Amino acid sequence: MPRAARQALLALTLLALFAGFVSLGVWQLERRVWKLALIERVEQGLKAEPVPAPGRADWPSLDRDQAYRRLRIEGHWLPEHETLVQAVTERGAGWWLLVPLAREDGSLVWINRGFVDDAHRRPEQREPVAPETPLMLTGLLRLSEPGGAFLRKNDPAAGRWYSRDVAALSAAAGLPAADTAPYFIDADAASSPGWPVGGLTVVRFHNSHLVYALTWFGMALGVIAAAVLVLRHERRRLD
Repeated sequence: MPRAARQALLALTLLALFAGFVSLGVWQLERRVWKLALIERVEQGLKAEPVPAPGRADWPSLDRDQAYRRLRIEGHWLPEHETLVQAVTERGAGWWLLVPLAREDGSLVWINRGFVDDAHRRPEQREPVAPETPLMLTGLLRLSEPGGAFLRKNDPAAGRWYSRDVAALSAAAGLPAADTAPYFIDADAASSPGWPVGGLTVVRFHNSHLVYALTWFGMALGVIAAAVLVLRHERRRLD
């Protein structure tokens, strides 16, 4: 390949790398702005008074920006469908206790009643619930977690659950998918005294976007440095 063609190809490659690294750095800065806004919105929502749980008309518009809103909901338990989902909490390893709550309009919302350890995993090891007694509870809105956990898929047939996938939970319980809300609620401590232990939701957002942005911009500067070295080398060859 002629020298001029090689130089042109090298210049285009360095330019593409520089533009790509700068674009990734800018994208990370934009993500940082979004993450900071999300954190602020969630913190404000945690301080706000509970609002009614989203009804059927609101289900299609739910997105992750609405997660961790404080909700209140009324209905009655369907304890025969309670399901244990593996969990690791500040209290150690155990399970989240998921139970569907039937609302007056016939819709179903899965409630994470809280954490249970091995000594309280079976219904007879806990205070019984009254399935026909109307109740009102409060908690945090959480979006469904489809599929399972990292490297561990839910296995409904074997009763092994690693994530709170509400659609799969309803399917395994024989409950109508059309009536199942696309979210679940983490019950707070006041709504779940004793066992299960409520109010253990960890609200924490990983925010390293500034570090990532600086890394990409640093790589863009590295491309400039490499281009300068190549240019100097070419000049020496011509001298």
